[in-house]
Amino acid sequence: MSGANFILLINLSVAGLLAACFMAVSFHDAGRAPARWLASGYLLGMAYFAIEFSIPAFSDARLAVVAAFAVFLGATIAFNGGLAQKYGVAPPWTPMLFFLATATITVYFVQDLPRQSLARMMAYQLPYAAMQFVGLGIVWSSRQSRGRLDLILMAVLAASGLQFASKPFIAHALGGWGANPQAYLQSSYALVSQSLGTVFGLALALLILAILVRDVLAEVISKSEVDTLSGLLNRGGFTRHAELAVQDATRLGVPVAMVIADLDHFKTVNDSFGHASGDRVIEAFAGLLREAAEGDHMVGRIGGEEFAIILTGANLAAARLFAEGTRHAFGALPINGLPADSRCTSSFGIAELHMGEGFPDLMRRADEALYLAKNAGRDCVRVSTGPADGLALVKIDQPRISGRG
Repeated sequence: MSGANFILLINLSVAGLLAACFMAVSFHDAGRAPARWLASGYLLGMAYFAIEFSIPAFSDARLAVVAAFAVFLGATIAFNGGLAQKYGVAPPWTPMLFFLATATITVYFVQDLPRQSLARMMAYQLPYAAMQFVGLGIVWSSRQSRGRLDLILMAVLAASGLQFASKPFIAHALGGWGANPQAYLQSSYALVSQSLGTVFGLALALLILAILVRDVLAEVISKSEVDTLSGLLNRGGFTRHAELAVQDATRLGVPVAMVIADLDHFKTVNDSFGHASGDRVIEAFAGLLREAAEGDHMVGRIGGEEFAIILTGANLAAARLFAEGTRHAFGALPINGLPADSRCTSSFGIAELHMGEGFPDLMRRADEALYLAKNAGRDCVRVSTGPADGLALVKIDQPRISGRG
């Protein structure tokens, strides 16, 4: 068995393994559509390698050669379809399929040219290069944020396109690609070409597989950090993101404030109107917080009826306005499932990050401010002015007694 035959068998096996890997990823929601197209591309790759391996058995290999070309070009198109699905770009199916048909017809007719002619070799390789650059364009045009893996993928796509474009010259330098299709696998060029195909095909597959797995893991982490009832971050998710926000604010020298809110007499709501009504109260309050928070602000449900908000770029005065606005809006909001004249209220504690403090200090002072707001009769806002000399608090509004007491 020649070296090219051996590499061809390796390519066939690797394509099958990669197709299986992408199919496994496709079972998860985050990778479903892209992974299925990518798996289809590598299944077509298996078909291509099988046809290439069988070419020596044909006395007239014209149709087999054209079929191998069309199948491999189809594999690159399926790969681009997967890239488009992954990066949120409309797949250019019509131009790609038109290009497939045109290139296949061209390859059929250029076989009448001398086998070693540059035009004939370029007719085989340039369509592959074009599809790699289409893939590069898909990733480049995506509006999704691109991380390091995405940038490496773009670089490998560009390099792969260049290696396809250079293959006619490599073939010429190595003495051609065999006197006929049957002799191709015995040529030095076949060994180099199949080896390059292995390197770039495997690199692209592993990169996009890593990117899909990264996205799947990100979705899993995101779901694990979200409270299902309110749609806000849960305590663990809020703590993780808030700690990062405080660190970034400290590094950049921008103010950051924290607001902790508690629904007043929430147990009474559950006891009087049922847990379903209590859930609607939580959903309504979470909706208000979500609408009020903007930009880099983060909102979480950190307890049964307790919520926390990190206001990046906001000082104590801005946080006070946020809390008062939310308190008044919620106090006037009718809740579906409660009596028409019934209103719910909320209490707030506020703290701004001071020099030398970390997230735990900020959260502790906001929580202490909330504690005093509840002791002051609820339905009010209390502010921690700073950590010096213990907890200093300023009352900024008289408590308003809820209609339910």
